[in-house]
Amino acid sequence: MTTAPTLFEQTPAVPAIAPAAGAAPRPLVIGLDPSLTSCGIAGADWADALRPKKLTGHARLAWLLDEVTDRVKEADLVIIEGPAYGQQLQAGHHERAGLWWMVTHGLYRRDIPYAVCNPHNRTIYATGRANPAQDQPREKRARIAKGMVHTFVVEQLGIWCEGAGRYDAADAAVFAAMGLDWLGYPLIEVPVQQRRALDTVHWPTQTVAVAQ
Repeated sequence: MTTAPTLFEQTPAVPAIAPAAGAAPRPLVIGLDPSLTSCGIAGADWADALRPKKLTGHARLAWLLDEVTDRVKEADLVIIEGPAYGQQLQAGHHERAGLWWMVTHGLYRRDIPYAVCNPHNRTIYATGRANPAQDQPREKRARIAKGMVHTFVVEQLGIWCEGAGRYDAADAAVFAAMGLDWLGYPLIEVPVQQRRALDTVHWPTQTVAVAQ
């Protein structure tokens, strides 16, 4: 396998062609919504939120990195939320950026292809619009939009997401669904209005090896 991509390699690769029914199992695709307090992680039929609770600093980073690494080590493709450049002045941004680079560098070192997706594309894939709650009061829009993404995951994808980290788990589940769709193994057939979200994801530049 060729070297895994970096954030700045943006030329989309040709996705793998899905085999005939029954020819092979679907590839292992993991979605990641990195966070210091509630890191969403999901596959084709499961979703979880990694919550380090009282850990801080290096101890928190080490715990999150170990947990993520254990779950992605056999992945054929990982799709991760891109850095939030608009949050650079917010508390914790420096540490969150460190976590993002530690995770993606770990994927690079293990030759695990990864794609980088922005939050708007995730929301489009789940709802068809980047701002699906635009007609709601400004202070409620983000929460309502997250609820809509969660509903898509639970009701359309059939993936259980409950508890304190349910929105983070749901976000990761959408990423996993997008990666599987791009590889030719869609969990469900979504309308063109939603599937257009795949067009501007920064997909890996090398061929992704599917599960054997």
